Amino acid sequence: MGWGMVLPGPELSHDLPLLERESELAAAAHAVDALCRAEPSGGLLIYRGAAGLGKTALLSEVRRLAAGRCAVWSARGGETVTSVPFHVVRQLLRPVLTEDGPADARDLLGDRYEIAGPALGIAPPGEQHADPQGVRDGLVTLADRLARAHGPLVLLVDDAHWADLETLAWLAAFARRPDPTPVLVIVAYRTEEATGETERFLQLLGEAATLRVTLRALTSDATAGLVRAALGEHVDDPFCREVWAVTGGNAYETVELLAKVRDSGLDPGEDSASALRALGASARGTGLIARLEELGTNTTRFAWAAAIIGTDISLDLAITLARMSREQAAECARQLRAARILAGEDPLEFVHPLIAGAVYRAIPSGVRTAMHGIAAWAVTNSGRGAAAAARHLLEVHPDNDPDLVRQLREAAAEHLAVGAPDAARRCLERALLEPPLPHVHPRVLYELGCATLLTSPATTVGHLRAALETEQLDADLRVDVVFHLSQALTHNNQTGEAARVVAEEAARTAPGPAKMRLQTAHFLWEGVRGLEEDGDARSRRLAAMADGLSGRDSTERVLLMLRAWDATARAESAEEIVQLGERALMDGRLAPGTGWTDTAWGFEPPALLGVSLAYADRLDLAESLFTEGLRAFEISGWSGGHLAFAYALVGFLNRRRGRLADAEKYLREGLRLADRVGDGLPMHWIAACMLIDTLLARGHVDQAREAAERYAFASPYPSSMVIPDAPSVKGRLLLALGRTKEGIAELEAAGAAFTARGRHNILLAPWPVDLAGALAHEDRDRAVALVSYARDRAERFGTHTAIGVALCAAASLEEGAAAVGLLAQAVTHLEASPCAYELAHALVAYGVAAGSAAELARGLDLAETCGADGLAARARAALEQHHLPR
Repeated sequence: MGWGMVLPGPELSHDLPLLERESELAAAAHAVDALCRAEPSGGLLIYRGAAGLGKTALLSEVRRLAAGRCAVWSARGGETVTSVPFHVVRQLLRPVLTEDGPADARDLLGDRYEIAGPALGIAPPGEQHADPQGVRDGLVTLADRLARAHGPLVLLVDDAHWADLETLAWLAAFARRPDPTPVLVIVAYRTEEATGETERFLQLLGEAATLRVTLRALTSDATAGLVRAALGEHVDDPFCREVWAVTGGNAYETVELLAKVRDSGLDPGEDSASALRALGASARGTGLIARLEELGTNTTRFAWAAAIIGTDISLDLAITLARMSREQAAECARQLRAARILAGEDPLEFVHPLIAGAVYRAIPSGVRTAMHGIAAWAVTNSGRGAAAAARHLLEVHPDNDPDLVRQLREAAAEHLAVGAPDAARRCLERALLEPPLPHVHPRVLYELGCATLLTSPATTVGHLRAALETEQLDADLRVDVVFHLSQALTHNNQTGEAARVVAEEAARTAPGPAKMRLQTAHFLWEGVRGLEEDGDARSRRLAAMADGLSGRDSTERVLLMLRAWDATARAESAEEIVQLGERALMDGRLAPGTGWTDTAWGFEPPALLGVSLAYADRLDLAESLFTEGLRAFEISGWSGGHLAFAYALVGFLNRRRGRLADAEKYLREGLRLADRVGDGLPMHWIAACMLIDTLLARGHVDQAREAAERYAFASPYPSSMVIPDAPSVKGRLLLALGRTKEGIAELEAAGAAFTARGRHNILLAPWPVDLAGALAHEDRDRAVALVSYARDRAERFGTHTAIGVALCAAASLEEGAAAVGLLAQAVTHLEASPCAYELAHALVAYGVAAGSAAELARGLDLAETCGADGLAARARAALEQHHLPR
């Protein structure tokens, strides 16, 4: 109960003033005024402080200020329900959705209905694990749409220190959204109760807040004002000072003490001051519990049942837990209301969280555990499912109960389906303590590993290794465990270890589908490794295994994709690469089992196939694949690293097409999405590398340098290969910055590492072209050798783009007619290529070498269309220098 609320009781009932909160109220009033203007402006206010300082009263006053001017929705956390995912956000948003009806809810959520609807409890969970980031995005979108549908909106969240982590993550995402919305969020929490992840999220909210206020205890003068407002102006100063001494200026305790003074009939004068301490002790801690016990055994047990339930206390459930008749329960509730412990009818609520916490902690341990067990049984039998009962199941003592393990696994599955992997993790970790039966134990470990794959690959590794060490792991599940372990290792920047794990398992597996899947997984992780001991031998084995495959199942199709990627890296025939890709697809599309969101293989194989087709000049097929991937992740609500990767791939495709401005836009969005997931992820490396390459093509060297600094784009490079080759791009950047010696060293190291693996694609790793240009004057012989190597590999690869780029490099080492002839050939090839930027580059070089205004003008027009500002400036300068009309 906040001290601005009504004191209960028939003899005295009036609102007490909010004293010494003028600045806090002024800030709230200003925020509400800004929200209700013709052009509304939302924001975030935070009230924080110790328990009982009046945070709830401030929120009540905000509600009064906003009443009739905008919609106001509120929710509060609860000490016993912090483990219930989306508990607080459901309090905030679900009432209006269920009130408007399912059709309106579906309209508001649109294509996010199946993603965010289960988290709100208004749609059934799907079969796949929901991406937490996608669910948060859906909830952010919903709040924005609700604000537009219902007018300016105030969201009040009290006791946020007890809010579930899923809600706090959503609030943090909502507060940091880029586009302003007419929503005012006001959060109140206790500073001393915020720890761990809760503290981290509240700190994020604080960083985004328009105003963050730390409340202080009331002064003696303010306390005296409250005393006289409650008991009359005749109260003398010594009595007021004693109230302040007893309560320490705590607003809640002051109001409670004054109510007890009134109820006891104590004369509020100097002679009664000594009696205040005894009354004050009964408002908290052991004094409160003693007062509760004085109400009798039945009433105490009913209060315990209410504390077990926590918030939104159902009378029926409380009756079940307290094991009494409805008549007995009604009498107990009446007594607890009279004692200012409970309020309301059905549902009931504790008058203040301090009371709820004290009562809960006073329940004897064995009784508390038993009551949680009864609550879990009652909730499950009500048809609400294992997830609803999970918070009670978590509190039951381990007792070798197979049924409890089953329920916890069911709850974890539902939590994963609604986008709450942390809640699922808690259920599965508790299931391990039961413990599970021997044949179930490895499955729980496997499920626990899968639950943390998206959020903590390192944790996943530990759980899956533990599953492999159990003796009861059956053969089919073992293959799944090994594959997901290898995935987690790769996502944890341990690609070499991932390859080793599947290779060792494949070696001990009998011939058959399981062995073939493991061998394919080995080729996958070795294929994306940055370093490899014997790449040539691996490539030969892969080629032999893929030879003659028709793509009859998903494993064969993945093998064909990996063979296409390996052939691309090695600069084998692009025509054959396209044929491999077509065999891996079904009518030009990904077959079932190999899709972007299929969990059997992951997103890496289709991504590698798309990149291979793009480098093979089949940008049409690559575009179809990448667009399908982007849409698949959006539909599935995978808004974290998966969606970031999809944006990077679409950006890469635009870079290949020469749509450089569009490429930059997609790549920056990919990095923004990746930033929300964490720092230093493999996704950051890929998108940052593609962005730097694009910015260099645009001629935006300073921006490329800034991106490299922002994402620490330098050695040591990740264990997985980056596309395009990271050291090659870093070397190109160093040359563009005028750091020639460093650039040469970087490119030489890139070439040594790339060729050592038998990889020779000059588009994937353009090191020989850039190194030849850097060495042209100081070591012409070596530059010529590098260009000869590049032309040879380009001819073997056979694409017009690769041959055109290599011819341009050769022309840069020649003069006069020789240069013009090579550039003319380059232009001819690149005109047949889908890569517009490379053509623009060749046209400008050709125009300069031939002194042709027409070719320069063509190059300038194409450079401007591509967004290649540096190249366009060079073309204009050449036209002016040679006095050539455009």
